[in-house]
Amino acid sequence: MSLSGKTLKDTYIDLLQLDNSNSGTPTTVRNVKDGAGSSTALMVSDDQVRINPVNDDTTAALQVRAKGTGNVVLSVDTTNEVVSASGNTLNTQYAYFSVVTTHFSAASANEHYAIPFANGNNAATTSYISLGTGTDPATSVDTNSVAYKLVPVMWYIPDNMTIDAVYSFEGADAATGDTTRMHLMSYDFTSGATSPLTNGTLLAHNSDVTNAGYEQPYLSTWTVDSSDVVAGKVILAAFRSDSNNSDYSLTIKVKYHLT
Repeated sequence: MSLSGKTLKDTYIDLLQLDNSNSGTPTTVRNVKDGAGSSTALMVSDDQVRINPVNDDTTAALQVRAKGTGNVVLSVDTTNEVVSASGNTLNTQYAYFSVVTTHFSAASANEHYAIPFANGNNAATTSYISLGTGTDPATSVDTNSVAYKLVPVMWYIPDNMTIDAVYSFEGADAATGDTTRMHLMSYDFTSGATSPLTNGTLLAHNSDVTNAGYEQPYLSTWTVDSSDVVAGKVILAAFRSDSNNSDYSLTIKVKYHLT
């Protein structure tokens, strides 16, 4: 409403004020209040502006929107303590696992094999750490005197993080393919131990891919099973095929943000 023609006694509750004993703008942040003394989420001083929810945290404690479309350009979520810009979490990052057929040609059927992380393909070996033959990869891993094979497949997590999405490409090197699947696992890591990986947790997996051979690549969008990973963990990616008609080149892309 307009204040035109209104008396102060009929409008004062709707007026915003700083409750600063008529001293004007404060030098330390104070809540902006209505005329009845109820606080808003806005706090100001001569040098600072602060948003501090009074009653409830929300997923949209602060938003900046485009004038024409109303699309959210910047959003602060105080419930989950996340800041988003243009639809993406502000500190979104990506990590990669990958392997090519010449480095992954010794894989047996029905066995989970760890996929190299980042530039781990440079390892001079054609076989990698086995993560067992179960439905999911094993929840603990021994080095079995091949620590040099384990190092290229581990992604160490120095900060708490949340996985937002996982995608993968795969391509076969023979005319006849196999049914394949991939998993993402986190583990507790003990430096200097012969059983360095324990307490495995399934983070994500893709649906089975019925690979028809080398004439076509396949893209998978994974299901995220457990998104939060705490600092100090390591993450491994694993590949398994139900038969052994082809060798495979694989790329896995993990979208995540720090928390």
